[in-house]
Amino acid sequence: MARPKTKEELIKKANDNYEKLNELILSLTEQELNTPFDFSNDEKKKERHWSRDKNLRDVLIHLYEWHQLLLNWVNENEKGNNRQFLKEPYNWRTYGDMNEEFFEMHQNTSLEDAKKMYKTSHEDVMNLALKFSNEELFTKGVYKWVGGSVLGSYFVSVTSSHYEWAIKKLKAHKKNCK
Repeated sequence: MARPKTKEELIKKANDNYEKLNELILSLTEQELNTPFDFSNDEKKKERHWSRDKNLRDVLIHLYEWHQLLLNWVNENEKGNNRQFLKEPYNWRTYGDMNEEFFEMHQNTSLEDAKKMYKTSHEDVMNLALKFSNEELFTKGVYKWVGGSVLGSYFVSVTSSHYEWAIKKLKAHKKNCK
């Protein structure tokens, strides 16, 4: 399915990719769970995140923190508090530094806690998406605080697109463990 353009597509793709990611997580062996991620030998994997995340916990925490960005952004703006999507003082040129901050914040978070946080935040994001109409999610100009995009694109980014990213990373890790 292409990038969702309707509420129905958003909900379906987010939940489908969430389930795919969860199935992949359940398929990880003890060896795969206990082997640190290492993509240093792959010249195609030079983006920061390939060296940042060292294990499943780090990936799940990344997803959780991006869920929180969306939840907080929508909730604050709905209350009339003008707030940008990314955590202050970051912007779209420096969000890699924000991701590093998330990574550092959670080095003492257990894998079990990360799994629970990710599950709960996914549910919270999906419940929030359900409260909006298709028009509110996918029509430009409905909410000034969204800027030139549509609200739904942020939901897609923190759910189905981010889950695809996580699936790709976990599959690459599994391949490295063979």
